Amino acid sequence: MNSCEKAAIICNKSQYNEATFIEKIKLKLHILICDKCLKFSKKNGELTNLCDKAKLKSLSINEKEALKEKLKNIDDKF
Repeated sequence: MNSCEKAAIICNKSQYNEATFIEKIKLKLHILICDKCLKFSKKNGELTNLCDKAKLKSLSINEKEALKEKLKNIDDKF
C-alpha cells in the first residue's frame, strides 16, 4: 500500500474521530507534501459537513438485518 492510500484511510478514520494521535500527525505531514491528498482531505471534510447538515442517519441493527434477509431472499430466487 502506498503512502497516499494510507493517508486516505487515515483521513477517513479522522472524519469519524477514529484516528489515533500518531495517525493524525502522519496525515498532516503527508498533506504538507502531497497536493492530491490535501484536496482529498478537504473534499472529505466538505462531504462530512454536508451529511451532517442533511441529518443523514444510518440504518439500525434491526433494519440492517431485515435488509440483509431481503437481499438473501432475492439471491435465492435467482
